[in-house]
Amino acid sequence: MEGYARHVKAVIPSEYAAELQTVDGLALQLVEHIALTREMIATIHVHGAQSKAIQEHIAALLRVQLGFGEEVVLTPQTGFVTHARPDFFYPLAPHRGIIAEVERGGTITNNHDLKDLWKAHVAPDAHHLFLIVPTNNWKADGTPRERPFQVVSRRLGAFFGSPRREIDVLSAHVFAY
Repeated sequence: MEGYARHVKAVIPSEYAAELQTVDGLALQLVEHIALTREMIATIHVHGAQSKAIQEHIAALLRVQLGFGEEVVLTPQTGFVTHARPDFFYPLAPHRGIIAEVERGGTITNNHDLKDLWKAHVAPDAHHLFLIVPTNNWKADGTPRERPFQVVSRRLGAFFGSPRREIDVLSAHVFAY
């Protein structure tokens, strides 16, 4: 699918196969939501716009329709002083869930994509990441200044596919808006 990249561990333990199917089903609904509302997104994702506008649009699906919590504080990882509070969180089972983050201007400029992956890696409650990023970020003249979706998809893919490179995240899903 254009505008969607899925990365999973090389080996999924059998006890998480059904969980991954649930995650994939939620991901498909997000892909469809973005595709169906592409024109609306184009009116709010313009040069100088606030990130909050995109987050509120995505919240219409994640929070209202699918039941994700918003700004949920996750259980701190032992040994780390973190108060991880992702944009959205979906509980799959006790101490298992999906972090969903909506990014805009700092996606690759400020490495927000890698920070979000780290957040999913160290959070004992999260084992899947939904990262919603722009296809393009715009200059004032309306031309693209960078293409976050392509970069993020490639960067996150580096942490999957080989047991030597893998982190403690079962799947990462990158969505382009």
